[in-house]
Amino acid sequence: MKRKVYSVILLILICISLSLGINHKERATFFRTNRKVPIYSVCTNEKKVAITFDTNWGKDNTKEILELLAKYNVKATFFIIGKWANEFPDEVKQIYTQGHEIGNHSYKHPNMTQLSNDKIRSEILTTDEKIIEITGQTTKIFRCPEGTYNDLVIKTTESIGKYCIQWDVDSIDWKEQGAEIEYQRVITKSKSGSIILFHNNAKYTPQNLPKIIEKLQNNGYKFVTVSDLIYKNNFYLNNEGKQIPDNTIAN
Repeated sequence: MKRKVYSVILLILICISLSLGINHKERATFFRTNRKVPIYSVCTNEKKVAITFDTNWGKDNTKEILELLAKYNVKATFFIIGKWANEFPDEVKQIYTQGHEIGNHSYKHPNMTQLSNDKIRSEILTTDEKIIEITGQTTKIFRCPEGTYNDLVIKTTESIGKYCIQWDVDSIDWKEQGAEIEYQRVITKSKSGSIILFHNNAKYTPQNLPKIIEKLQNNGYKFVTVSDLIYKNNFYLNNEGKQIPDNTIAN
């Protein structure tokens, strides 16, 4: 009897969804998730996005990127690896003094899901110590190396007092598939509340940045840092990691 009731209810929900033109994937995004997920994007009516750069080894385009951001008066967020900061303290200092946000990206760039709670904490706190040594400031946000996470990683990150940040627009610039491919990928996927991922060592990123910034600005978008984009209180995350403002939570 219960199975029949459940089947009827499910059928009604499906019919309602179809009548509204909403598919299963879209419908799922309306609901909160009980599993731990990072912040992928933000639900907002304001036309604003956050450009982010993960530091990496190889050809270092950091100074060129900073020159381009300064030219367009755009503030970005750089997720810095501790060992990279140790090797390039001048670049870290320049990022900070030019008013960009610095986020934590671990110390050695490991797969965080393979680490214990103590080792996760060590990766984050050791990087914070290095960044404080260079800039005098700690970090408020953390991005998992390679975007790999589980509940323990996010819980540990939050216990240190940081927001765990992912992205919803991936340039995939590290594959270096071509400037036009990467440009179209970013432009077609960016929307209000998007967090855009680039890397500081990718071949075509300096070439594409002016085009992407100009295109999005012409479309009415404003560039902000991740911390200025995300909600700090009264929000929940849906199953796609989108921050939803929750007006039901008392201030």
